[in-house]
Amino acid sequence: MARDLKYTRNIGIAAHIDAGKTTTTERILFYTGVSHKIGEVHDGAATMDWMEQEQERGITITSAATTCTWDFPMKNGQVIDETKPYHFNIIDTPGHVDFTVEVNRSL
Repeated sequence: MARDLKYTRNIGIAAHIDAGKTTTTERILFYTGVSHKIGEVHDGAATMDWMEQEQERGITITSAATTCTWDFPMKNGQVIDETKPYHFNIIDTPGHVDFTVEVNRSL
């Protein structure tokens, strides 16, 4: 089944270390219903930081990609458009300068 590209968003999050890239991605996953718990980076519970070393160090080492769907846009708690869901393709990248190659390769 083909998706209407008008309702698709591709997002690559790139910024310096500790800017909140993974935290932002974790919130998106939670609010779109992909995960049922907000993973905290400092607790080693972030969904996007899946490697053991990432969880121990509290930093992103490898880029991670995910897809999620925002079913209906809302305004003031009311559904404003029930026509099409929006699909988000997200890439969460490392922020540490040592992993710049990983950022370039993923974007």
